[in-house]
Amino acid sequence: MPQKHQSRSIHHAFVTGATGLLRNNLVRALLKKGIQVTALVRSRQKALEQFGNLPIHFIEGDICQPDSYQNHMQGCDSLFHTAAFFRDSLKGGKHWQELYNTNVKGSLELFEAAYKAGIRQAVHTSSIAVLYGEQNQLIDESMLRSRNTSNDYYRSKILSEEALLDFSKKHPDFFVSFVLPGFMFGPGDIGPTSAGQLIFDFVHKKLPGIIPGSYSVVDARDVADCEILAMQYGQQGERYLAAGRHMTMEELLKNLEAVSGVAAPTRRIPLFLLKIIAQSNELYHRLTKRPILLSKAAVTSTEEEYLRTHFNSAKSQNELGAHFRPFEETLKDVLAWYKEHGYLS
Repeated sequence: MPQKHQSRSIHHAFVTGATGLLRNNLVRALLKKGIQVTALVRSRQKALEQFGNLPIHFIEGDICQPDSYQNHMQGCDSLFHTAAFFRDSLKGGKHWQELYNTNVKGSLELFEAAYKAGIRQAVHTSSIAVLYGEQNQLIDESMLRSRNTSNDYYRSKILSEEALLDFSKKHPDFFVSFVLPGFMFGPGDIGPTSAGQLIFDFVHKKLPGIIPGSYSVVDARDVADCEILAMQYGQQGERYLAAGRHMTMEELLKNLEAVSGVAAPTRRIPLFLLKIIAQSNELYHRLTKRPILLSKAAVTSTEEEYLRTHFNSAKSQNELGAHFRPFEETLKDVLAWYKEHGYLS
């Protein structure tokens, strides 16, 4: 049985980035528990399209501009910080300043605003990127990646954790814990995220082949539940993995084949070819300033993380009572959601 600690109550949650995949499922999970939600969003119109007439108080603002949201934190008792700059950092070129401004500086300013508003408990969505192990090694929350990593996104998440831990040490009456998700799939992915785009490309037979990659796949609904459990039962300053299951790209596509009935590609794309494509894409980006589908950063990350995606979520299960459903169930639900909402025929 899980060894839960004394529960913290949540009555009114302030959630950042509420229209993303995780945030969408987190907001819905909070509402189901009868918790009032104030959500910081970049676009009120997009939020209304996603949530309809659900009882959510939307604040249109920017995580990097505290003046746009800090007055609306009054009356909230809990902060779920899920907003981050990520996907655009893989679309070619350098994005360190944007990564730092949003993931590090923006996160710290958010926590400072929350504290001034009277909030004394928070869960920060970190990433499995802050951890590191050898190939095929089972990785847990204690195995930290060096902040000297060449991956700018990884470094921003490491520095973000460090900044927020320092903040909590300066304010001992402020609780914070960290949830570290893997590669998330789930219903409600209207963005779509890279996971949703992978499903679209697979179903429409646009994938050119199998790349030498591996992932730790998890249902966004399970991550959302883990975030709530971390707020209720987590310990001060602790990390909790919500990483799901290790899977190679070939295994992932075979799972998609089984649930969709669409044949998975069989051609294997070697790493050297991916590097050549990425180099040409980067040149195109420099000339046109347009986003690209495959960047050098994405290929480097794929190479470096191959078979380093075995994560141990036992701490979350034992201390919080977290649960991670079978990945096949997730894929079935995602495909059903896309069909129901007209994204797939």
